[in-house]
Formats: sequence, C-alpha cells, structure tokens
Amino acid sequence: MRSVADQSVAELGGRISVLSRQKSDHVRLDQLLHRLRESSHEEQLPALLELYRLVFPHAFAEESVLWPVMRRVLPDGEELTLQVEQEHQEVNELVTRLEDLELGSPERQAALERLDEVLREDVRDEEDELFPRLQERVSERELRLLGIAWEVVSRVAPTRAHPIVARRPPGNVIAALPLSVLDRSRDRLDAIRLRGAGSAEGALHAVTDALTRAAHAIEHSPAMRHGEDPSTRVDGKPGVPWGLLGGALVAAVAVPIVLSRRRGRRRRAS
Repeated sequence: MRSVADQSVAELGGRISVLSRQKSDHVRLDQLLHRLRESSHEEQLPALLELYRLVFPHAFAEESVLWPVMRRVLPDGEELTLQVEQEHQEVNELVTRLEDLELGSPERQAALERLDEVLREDVRDEEDELFPRLQERVSERELRLLGIAWEVVSRVAPTRAHPIVARRPPGNVIAALPLSVLDRSRDRLDAIRLRGAGSAEGALHAVTDALTRAAHAIEHSPAMRHGEDPSTRVDGKPGVPWGLLGGALVAAVAVPIVLSRRRGRRRRAS
C-alpha cells in the first residue's frame, strides 16, 4: 500500500475525492503546527483558534462520514478507527486543558508539545494505513461521493474541543447543531476581540465565557453520548442550563451587531 502523502491528486480520485481533501487539510495542518511552534506567547491564541477551526471540523467529519464506512468495508475497521478515535479524544482533552493553563507556564508548553505530537501521529496513521486500506476497498466514484459528504459535514461541524461528546454516531451527530452554533458564535466573538473591541472587551469576554460554559454543559446530555466506545468516554455531571444557553446565544448574536453599528457610526462621523 502506498501512503496517501505519496500519491497525486489524480491517483487519489480527483480533487473532490475524500482522500484529496484529507491530504490538503493535512498539509494545512502541518503549516499551522509550524506557525504555532514559532509563535510568541501573545501570538498563540490566534494561531490556536485557526488550528481549532481546521482540526475539529475535520475530525468530526471523519467520525461521522468516513469511519462508519471503514467499519463496514474493512474486517479490522473497528480496531483501526478506534485507534484514531482515541487520538481524537486525546486532542479534545489536551485543548480543553489548555483553556485553564497560564501562558508561558511549563504545563502549558508540555500540553502544546503533546498536542503537536498527537496530531502528527494521527496524520501518519490516516495517510499510511487507514486511507490506503479504504482506497483498496471502494471505487473512485465512492471516494468522490464521500468527499462531497465529508465537505458538507465539515462546514457545519463544531469548531472547538468537546471531550464529553461521543466520537461515534448517533451521539456526535445529535451534538453537531447546538455545539456548532455555540462554537461558531465563539469564533465570531473571538475574531472581534482579536481585532480590538475597545470598551466592549469586557462584555465580549463575558459572553464568550457564557458560551463556553453552555457548550461544556450541553456535552453532558445523555443523547450526545450514545455510541461512545468505553475507551474514549469521559464521565461528568449531567445537566443542561437552558437559561444560560438561551441568554448566551442572544448575546452572541446581539453583541457583534451592536459593535458593527458602532463602527458604522464612527466611519460616518469621520
């Protein structure tokens, strides 16, 4: 079997093939990991946020679209996909831990180094073993259809770490919509903060924190944990604070609108 990394786009089934899309994301991942290693403490947050927006939708689409197919067509598909799911789980747990570690601390640096290591190991496992095995079992037409499905799912998938959610359907599929809304709202607010929010910085920070707490709480809903393999399960306290969730979502939508209008008034005044 030849590694996906050593094959051309044509050999992988064309540009819309799921294998070509995967290879392209892996190249981008390598670039982002290099950027993260070279970042100062102050530059880490934007570098990490860009990394998250690539890694988590990518992994979610794999778990929802690709791995069920591999478990169906490969005799050892269960074992192969479980190994990658365990790597994905460790990435989720590392990123969740990073949220609570102080910039510049030895513990944070160790977590970042381990994150780099696990992500690169995940790429090697997929490109050298899983994807060549899939390539042997399905046609180029099927690879292209999988590529379309994978792209659609990745565009609406969560963009942050959710270690409690199942790595398999149906739990991860059920979790997709609410967590994607929350995550992408956080992305929008963080982008505003990174550009400079001025006097609204405190309000934006408070809303982002509320969205984060709401997302972590939603993870514990029993419906979103169905299908989980015991080796990737993280236990926690159940319960969803629906009041907090509703308020956070309203704020996530309202604050950017208010800021946009404020910037518009400033431009007109100048």
